[in-house]
Amino acid sequence: MTETTGTENSGELVLLSSADGIATMTLNRPKARNALSEAMLEAIQTAIETVNADDSLRAVIVAHNGPGFCAGHDLKEMNNHRSDDDGGRAYYERLFSACSALMLSVVQSPKIFIARIDGIATAAGCQLVAACDMAIASDHARFGVNGINAGLFCSTPMVSLSRNAGRKAAMELLTTGHLMSAEDAVKAGVVNRAVSADQLDGEIQAMAIAVAAKPASVLALGKQAFYRQLEMPLEQAYAHTSQVITDNMMMDAANEGICAFIEKRAPEWD
Repeated sequence: MTETTGTENSGELVLLSSADGIATMTLNRPKARNALSEAMLEAIQTAIETVNADDSLRAVIVAHNGPGFCAGHDLKEMNNHRSDDDGGRAYYERLFSACSALMLSVVQSPKIFIARIDGIATAAGCQLVAACDMAIASDHARFGVNGINAGLFCSTPMVSLSRNAGRKAAMELLTTGHLMSAEDAVKAGVVNRAVSADQLDGEIQAMAIAVAAKPASVLALGKQAFYRQLEMPLEQAYAHTSQVITDNMMMDAANEGICAFIEKRAPEWD
C-alpha cells in the first residue's frame, strides 16, 4: 500500500501495446508505485475492455513502470474522503466495488493474463497478481497483503490470495503484514516462478508466445471452465467439464488440431 497520490491524466495511467497476438498492459504511475487510485482502476478496466474487444489477442502481459508492480490502494486519496458527510462510506463502497469488479474482469476475460513483477506487489497489488492466470517475478520482487500494518485487514485481496496460496501461508501474510520473497511466493503458489531480473522479460515473452500460439476460442473456453469448476463439488465439476470438452470437440479448432496431429503437421489456427 502507499500514501502517495497524484494528478496524472487517467489516459496515461496505463500504456497498452500489442503484437503477434500478445498485448502488453503497463501500469504507468511509477512515482506512486502504481497505486490503485480511482483513476487508475478506471484506466485498467478500460484497457481490459479494449483487449477483450480485439479478437487477434490471446495473451495479456500485465507489466509496470517504476520500482513497484503495484502498492495497493492509494491511502492518501482514501483518507481525504474522511471529511465527506458520511465519513467516506459511500466513496469506500464505490472504490472497493470497482476494485473487485476489476479483479473479476481479469478472471472473466477470455484472454490469458500473465503478470510480470519486478518490484513490490502489496495489498490490492498482490491481489492483482493472484487474479492473473499466471505470473513470473524477478528474484528481488516482494509480495504482501500488508494492510494490517495500517489497521486494515486486506479482506478483498484475501479472496484471490486464498484461492491461490495455501491457507496457512495466506493467513500469515494477512495477519502479520510481512513481505514474502519471490522464492516463497513460488512455493505458496502466488507466482509460477522466480528468475533473475535479466531473465524476466525473456521468461515472460516465452510464456506469452506459448499461449498466443494456441487457438483463441479454445483458450477462452478452457479458462472459463477452469475457474467455474474450482468452485464446484467434485461430481458437479466432472459433469460440467465433460460437457465443456464435448463442446470443445465440436469446435473447428479441435478438428484442425487433431487432424494436424494425425497427419504429423503443424496446425493452422484461425
